[in-house]
Amino acid sequence: MCGRYASFLPPDLIARLFGTTNPLPNLKPTWNMAPRMDAPVVRRHPDTGERHLDLLNWGFVPAFTKDLKTARRPINARAETVASSGMFRAAFAKRRCLVPAAAFYEWRADPGGKTPFAIARADGEPMAFAGIWEGWRAPDGEILRSFAILTTHANRQMAALHERMPVILEPADWPVWLGEAEGDPQALLRPSPEDVLRLWPVDKRVGNVRNDGPDLLEPAASLV
Repeated sequence: MCGRYASFLPPDLIARLFGTTNPLPNLKPTWNMAPRMDAPVVRRHPDTGERHLDLLNWGFVPAFTKDLKTARRPINARAETVASSGMFRAAFAKRRCLVPAAAFYEWRADPGGKTPFAIARADGEPMAFAGIWEGWRAPDGEILRSFAILTTHANRQMAALHERMPVILEPADWPVWLGEAEGDPQALLRPSPEDVLRLWPVDKRVGNVRNDGPDLLEPAASLV
């Protein structure tokens, strides 16, 4: 976790919710965001300090990477070790970001196989995952900007599905996480309270990245 999520929020809505100032990117909505895809990310511009909404590639590439073809490109970073990891610590210190999402998916191991579930905020509001980003310069000078989503141990509700869950930040925490306000970003890396999320079973088609569309979030009829 987190390995798939729904990212269909209109760019103007994301810009309004997160207070970004740059021209809106051309976002393609997807209900099945997968690793190595470009996704909307909110980050603090390193020069102006303003919030920007940009498309970054999901799969973290450290700046010291020599060969992109053999790079591991993790999609998640563990909250417990992100500040000390040689791969992530520089980004955690200086390049933290928010990853907007409408919902995410998790799979429960059942006797008959894995059952996918969708998870969203109970209040219907978009989620903001805690993320870190990095820029990697290719030999030809082109820059690849990539990100990873931070995970922590699951709360009791999510533990019924998986032992890990994404770090979901509340709006009041965004300024500290982005480095706009004083505070300890490490202290924000905690599970969501039990009443923040709701979850429901969905069709197994979500497991195939080629499947997309709003029907992926529909409750699985046989399991409701």
